[in-house]
Amino acid sequence: MPETRVLVNLSNRHIHVTKEDLEVLFGAGHKLTKTKDLIQPGQFACEECVTIKGPKGSFENVRILGPERKETQCEILASDVFKLGVPGCPTRESGQLEGTFPFEIIGPAGSLKKARGLIIALRHIHFDPEAARRYDVKDKQIVSLHVGGERAAIFENVVCRVGENYALECHLDFDEGNAVGIGSGAYGTIIKR
Repeated sequence: MPETRVLVNLSNRHIHVTKEDLEVLFGAGHKLTKTKDLIQPGQFACEECVTIKGPKGSFENVRILGPERKETQCEILASDVFKLGVPGCPTRESGQLEGTFPFEIIGPAGSLKKARGLIIALRHIHFDPEAARRYDVKDKQIVSLHVGGERAAIFENVVCRVGENYALECHLDFDEGNAVGIGSGAYGTIIKR
């Protein structure tokens, strides 16, 4: 019988940046300052924060997550679209930036206008290959996730992401966690379609 129970951690709005964009925002030669490792191998939260700006408003102190990426992207919450003025901001898997929204990034040393890269992150579960075997799932498979408790709910359209550099962990965002009354460290049950 395949395993079904999975750790759930919540993501707040955050940004991933390229080395080039980091230097524009923080100055030539600037390197990211790690504050803590994340569960996903090689991923970490940084001391550096920026302001992200949309057509109507902005959010300050948006944390950069390292390491640097090949393309800058900012992951926001669905509830952020009103303050930023970006109705219709697409829900996407990380790194799938075709057709995503433009936004501005403001750092202590400079600012950038990005033509794309603003997304609401698609809820997902990371699996290393061994965990994928135990749970009997494939990369890009769509499952549901049951979260118990007083405000129990089933999240549909959860994408399985299988890779050598992943560790078993489900990512929901703060809007989703708040809606069902859970925080990081909760557990959910995978339901296959």
